[in-house]
Amino acid sequence: MHAFDLIVIGSGPGGYRAAVLATLRGLNVAIVEQAEWGGCCLNRGCVPKKDWHHTAQLVAASADYAQRGISGVLKADLAIAWEHQHKVVATVRDSYTDYMKRLGIGAYTGTAAFVDAHTVAIGETLISAQHIVIATGSSPLIPTDYPRTPERILSSDDLFDLPPPSGRRVAIAGNGVIGTEFAFILSQLGCEVLLLGNSKPLAHSQFSPPALKILHTALNRPNIVLLPRPQHVELTGEGVKLSFKDGRSEQVDWVLLGTGRRPHTAALRPELAGVALDSAGFVQVNAHLQTTAAHIYAIGDVANPRMTANQALADAAVAVANIVHPGSRRRAAAAVPELVHSAVELGRLGINEDEAEDAELEAAVGFASFESNPRAVGQDDIAGFVRLIADMDSGELLGAEVVGNEAGEIIHSIAQQFGHTDALARLAGSFYNHPARTEEIQNATETLAAKWGLGKQVFGA
Repeated sequence: MHAFDLIVIGSGPGGYRAAVLATLRGLNVAIVEQAEWGGCCLNRGCVPKKDWHHTAQLVAASADYAQRGISGVLKADLAIAWEHQHKVVATVRDSYTDYMKRLGIGAYTGTAAFVDAHTVAIGETLISAQHIVIATGSSPLIPTDYPRTPERILSSDDLFDLPPPSGRRVAIAGNGVIGTEFAFILSQLGCEVLLLGNSKPLAHSQFSPPALKILHTALNRPNIVLLPRPQHVELTGEGVKLSFKDGRSEQVDWVLLGTGRRPHTAALRPELAGVALDSAGFVQVNAHLQTTAAHIYAIGDVANPRMTANQALADAAVAVANIVHPGSRRRAAAAVPELVHSAVELGRLGINEDEAEDAELEAAVGFASFESNPRAVGQDDIAGFVRLIADMDSGELLGAEVVGNEAGEIIHSIAQQFGHTDALARLAGSFYNHPARTEEIQNATETLAAKWGLGKQVFGA
């Protein structure tokens, strides 16, 4: 039996980063993966999806090319787009595995199962370690009324694992993050989309009403139709028939399930290691990401209901820090950016006004629109804004929201200062490129200070 300092179970963004960080800190590490290296994010999640999103953005932007003196109309081919993301994934995966080899990380392919609190079996192979990180991720949640069927009713995993089905009339079940992103992507890759849900896209998210208004306007496209959840779903010879409460029915070629994900612990046997799960199937962890077996940690989707790659990456850093220096770091989930890549990009972190009120804090809001931003105007893309939320008494930055082109990049500049007591002063005092969308961070900070009498906290006077 091979012995290591640390075993990481799962090679998604959290598991991979935990293995790399621990190795760089001098630990002897093994990582176990039952499927493709890189986990869901790399193979059938954020990496290929953002590749498709970039293609979709190019097609959408082409509608305004004529006024820039560019002739012609772009048209996307879904099958070729699938091949492109497949190549991107292979390239990144090769880079990942090559780096692990160069670092000397022990790699095991197969399904990991606990034998006891320090031992893991991969088939007939046994390995042990002083510490273990569970990073087994999540799997698609398949509603019972949608019978998962090849070529007809697909999870998002299925869509990336195999070339897309024939037919371009597609229903997307669910209007959370997955459904909202794919509605835009597939609509620009040549599909007619029916987005199914009993509320508007992202209605139950933490994004503000102004952010959702911009999103809903951007999704108001001729080839995206919003419909309620059907009462009955039936496979037919031509595809899938959707029947609705009002008697209406729709025939589609295939259905994509954007109905969420659930923590994946199948075959892990955590109880043999003294690791407890909660009622929803998540591994129970404390603020340091320790499970009910103190030397075993759990990170990412399997232990984090926010279920994003960003959270998994942040969790990895916390877990490794605590393995090396016990009790040194705590999870700060609210400080990790949350991103949505749809017809408009949305990014946020921290808490919103409702959550501030629940915490008995009085929220001060600073707002700066891209409407007059020179960079946005030059891009013919002025929808969106930067929005900061602070505590009116202390001036502490409580949250932030960015909507519009490049929101996923801009939110990072705010995230770097989030958590510092003088975050607003840091944002106001930073230097920015001009013209740039990021300048609106400074404008929003200055507006907040002027409107709510926070000049001393922001400007020091």
